[in-house]
Amino acid sequence: MEIELKEVGTLRELKQFVAFQYSLYRGNEYWVPPIRTDELQTLRKDRNPAFDFCEAKYWLAYKGGTIVGRIAGILNRKYNERWNRQAARFGWVDFIDDAEVSSALLRAVEQWARINGMNVIHGPLGFTDMDSEGTLVNGFEEVSTLGAIYNYPYYPAHIEHAGYSKDVDWIEYEVTMHPAIPEKVERIAGIALERNNLTILKVDKTKEMLPYAKDIFHVLNEAYKDLYGFVELSDKQIDMYVKQYFSFIIPEYLPVVLDSHNNVVAFGIAMPSLSNALQKCNGRLFPFGFIHVLRAMKRNRKADLYLTAVRPDMQNKGVNAILIHEMNKVFIKNHIEKVETNRELEANAKVRAQWKFYEARQHKRRRCYKKELTDN
Repeated sequence: MEIELKEVGTLRELKQFVAFQYSLYRGNEYWVPPIRTDELQTLRKDRNPAFDFCEAKYWLAYKGGTIVGRIAGILNRKYNERWNRQAARFGWVDFIDDAEVSSALLRAVEQWARINGMNVIHGPLGFTDMDSEGTLVNGFEEVSTLGAIYNYPYYPAHIEHAGYSKDVDWIEYEVTMHPAIPEKVERIAGIALERNNLTILKVDKTKEMLPYAKDIFHVLNEAYKDLYGFVELSDKQIDMYVKQYFSFIIPEYLPVVLDSHNNVVAFGIAMPSLSNALQKCNGRLFPFGFIHVLRAMKRNRKADLYLTAVRPDMQNKGVNAILIHEMNKVFIKNHIEKVETNRELEANAKVRAQWKFYEARQHKRRRCYKKELTDN
């Protein structure tokens, strides 16, 4: 049966684009539905500030009148200028187990990239590093997390069949928490605080963190600037993320390290795991889904790490141990037993080394693929 590709052109079609994954993974016990409203906002050109420096097109694949796949093509001009490349990205890629479908989707993005003068394509990537990225290549029988891509085991074979190869890998760990903080972590953290004249921000309410919110993202920009695929967040994007995420962040799960001038040196963002809650509400917060989320925030035995960053001038000075020490205290207080690290670049030895003091199981691997584009 012939595969028909249709470019998404209306809001109704964009909603169908978002909705496809919810039907494809219906009943899958490992997939965690993303929050639908967040997905739609990210993909809307009139809502996402990334479109100030990005272009995007979305396609749906049909077979016999039924949607069987989707894909996004992205041109990030800021990324290409920063890294001196002519690269296109593909993302939001999902498809049934049919090589004709996956090949047709990838060919559509490749042709669009060529028309726009690009000579390489890589993905899955989003508009920025804040979006989900990487095809899962190992860990298919592990429950996913909010903000991570889950895909069926047949995805890597389809992408490789279309001529793509590994560009980089991210790996993830499940860390077991124990009643006591490792002695070396406690000692290194104490020395780093004293030696560098640092303090921990103490707040009780989220609104007390808001004066530091923009500085947190500025530290992120500085710390991540040389990492694979990263694009500096603009002021408009920072404003959006502050509004989007700081409304439900739990202050004790966001340790912030300050220097003697009250400037942000480092931060870590963790949350009680929302995986089970989002599975129960299927990614819909309203009318009743938020109840599952609120319960998960209050009673949980699992937590997820989302972001950690240390200002470049303070790296290699034990500051990472301060963040881990503060988070560890919170995990013990709240009876957290397992922590998901989420993605860490395989080549980032410094980040991976921080788990050597813990019982850590490397249980997931995800991959960014690339393909050189020829003229044909």
